[in-house]
Amino acid sequence: MASNSECPPVTLEAWASSPVWYVGMKTESDRTENPEPEDQDPQPARISEIASGLSEDSALALLNSPDVSGEALALLAKNAISSTSRKVAVGLAAHQRTPRHVSIPLLRRIFTFDLMQMALAPAVAPDIKRAAEEQILTRLESLPTGQKITLARRASGRVAAGLLRDSDRRVISAALDNAKLTEPLVVQALMKPNAPETLFVFVSEHSKWSQRREVQIALLRSEKTPLERVFDFGRNFSPEFLREIVPEPRIALLPAPERE
Repeated sequence: MASNSECPPVTLEAWASSPVWYVGMKTESDRTENPEPEDQDPQPARISEIASGLSEDSALALLNSPDVSGEALALLAKNAISSTSRKVAVGLAAHQRTPRHVSIPLLRRIFTFDLMQMALAPAVAPDIKRAAEEQILTRLESLPTGQKITLARRASGRVAAGLLRDSDRRVISAALDNAKLTEPLVVQALMKPNAPETLFVFVSEHSKWSQRREVQIALLRSEKTPLERVFDFGRNFSPEFLREIVPEPRIALLPAPERE
């Protein structure tokens, strides 16, 4: 038996011309009026006709075919079913063999939580994951608070970091507890000029992030950090280092032992 590597990719023409697929495309009257010998494969219809008549189940079967070609997927994207079926659109955008000029534009019409799942799926290509995250980030301002909270809890670390800039305390709190959020992402959020003051309060009191050295340094650099937390973090660094990072107006407020 030939190995999978020896089998050519299945094009939509070849897949559509198989007896099982072709029978599914014909009407009952077609089969009655134009019977075909059982030992003879039916002639495939024009590919444009077949492509325009796909059902959701047939499209999903094509997506799940292990040997489907990029050409077939690109043609499937032009089919009306890719616009009307949520499953087909998601499957096309996430498929490893879908050409990028097809999959990237598809992301714009995929639901936000489908994009979230796509960005977390191990089988999805890294560039598609990142593009899915970008789509979510562009929608954040228009999403209701409830959806933001859900994303903050369940989405990728990059999306959670984007939600750290939200004005709602519940969203920020949920994002900080996201297990996929990383220390570099928290530091980057703190270093942004438009970071909300609430973020500094929450991070400085967080049981996990307030213990991280790089996070403490980022907090010490900002005048938005509560002063009592600056005193606490300052004990972990030398006076010379504090003079380098703490804003000038706050240097004089630090206790003398911390400055000498």
